[in-house]
Amino acid sequence: MSMRFLSTSLPGVILIEPDVFKDDRGFFMETFHKKRYADSGIDRVFVQDNLSHSKQGTLRGLHYQLKSAQAKLVYVVTGEIFDVALDIRHGSPTFGKWEGTRLSDNNKKQIYIPEGFAHGFCVLSETADVIYKCTDLYTPGDEYGVFWADPAIGIDWPIKSPVLSEKDRKNPELEKIPANRLPVYAG
Repeated sequence: MSMRFLSTSLPGVILIEPDVFKDDRGFFMETFHKKRYADSGIDRVFVQDNLSHSKQGTLRGLHYQLKSAQAKLVYVVTGEIFDVALDIRHGSPTFGKWEGTRLSDNNKKQIYIPEGFAHGFCVLSETADVIYKCTDLYTPGDEYGVFWADPAIGIDWPIKSPVLSEKDRKNPELEKIPANRLPVYAG
């Protein structure tokens, strides 16, 4: 197997299938290699790593920062999630479109989500540990969200009654977010 960088339906969102070397002891894989990723279009400096532990049925998202926009490289250490990238760039030809994929400790896939996209995931396994590398620091006061079940977007979440934070329960639908609270499509 060789590392593969796969385009998705959303330009800039990349699915990564890393090399995994297995033997009777277990496995080894690189979770990030700056040159290899840069050669494949992910030429970003990551400045913060986050680890999330969640129970089955939890849905986190759809989150974004505006002034301190973050690109993210997401992968699962234990468990399985359904991960979603949503294009929220005002003026984008794919505005309001989403890409979803299953990430797990079994498939070892990663997803790269550039700035200008909201991100969220739901937990399908009993628990899941998710790591996401970010290109900017978390900035309190610069955090925004889109309602996870916005009917105009129609994300096909594999769970119907998720466990949500109070904040995520109150996120607005995309069409109700003023343009000045959304990233702008740069072409």
